[in-house]
Amino acid sequence: MSAITTKDGTSIFYKDWGSKTAQPIVFHHGWPLSADDWDNQMLYFVGKGYRVIAHDRRGHGRSAQASDGHDMDHYAADVAAVVEHLDLRSAVHIGHSTGGGEAVHYVAQYGQRLGRVAKLVLVGAVPPIMVKTPANPGGLSIEVFDGLRKELAANRAQFYLDFAGGPFYSFNRSGAKPIPGIIQNWWRQAMMGSAKAHYEGIKAFSETDFTEDLKVINVPTLVMHGDDDQIVPIAASALLSAKLVKTATLKVYEGFPHGMCTTHADTVNPDLLAFVETSGKAAVA
Repeated sequence: MSAITTKDGTSIFYKDWGSKTAQPIVFHHGWPLSADDWDNQMLYFVGKGYRVIAHDRRGHGRSAQASDGHDMDHYAADVAAVVEHLDLRSAVHIGHSTGGGEAVHYVAQYGQRLGRVAKLVLVGAVPPIMVKTPANPGGLSIEVFDGLRKELAANRAQFYLDFAGGPFYSFNRSGAKPIPGIIQNWWRQAMMGSAKAHYEGIKAFSETDFTEDLKVINVPTLVMHGDDDQIVPIAASALLSAKLVKTATLKVYEGFPHGMCTTHADTVNPDLLAFVETSGKAAVA
């Protein structure tokens, strides 16, 4: 099993597929999942000749269930350790949801400074900040996130079934047809991780303010978001992030859910490929 050990002794699992001489694409998964959530995109891009890498965040999937470090600073440092270990250069970083926050923090704090990043993609991503504050009046109230913590602590297994079977993929919408395999795979990934990491990760993805990170990013950036995202509402996320990143292009997908990379991979993947293959600023219509 491929893994590295970070400076604080945490084992971080990663997948690394494709030619080591090909341009690398690094995928950052959402809460509370694992690198497996990117399997569709990884197979697609390795088939296009790219090198694809995805890691399990600390406390998630096959990475160590560390007691501490469930915050964006550690998440980004762990990514930097994987990137350095594999000596990835000119990499495209693609982050979904919490992984979008992780990718933003990594690019701003490590990747750009070290000259290792070519492009950035945010999909249904949490930046600039999810929670409602005086500076972010359009955010979600802290009670929303307290509710997530309460449900996780009370019955994590059932909570995850309900979350995947409901708002994550918009399976709760009228006329929607829940897909059992998708729900079960989400639950499988989530239950592999640490309850403590998931519990503390809620604070990381909801209360971290990425505004300053977004302002310093200067690599071509594509911001993708479904307008039926029930987990990370678009108005307080993508619409703001796309204005804060000077080199960003925004693409909104009508009716797409938070888990759009799974439910609408046939649309998302070609758009990702088009962005990866364009030079300069994104130009995806």
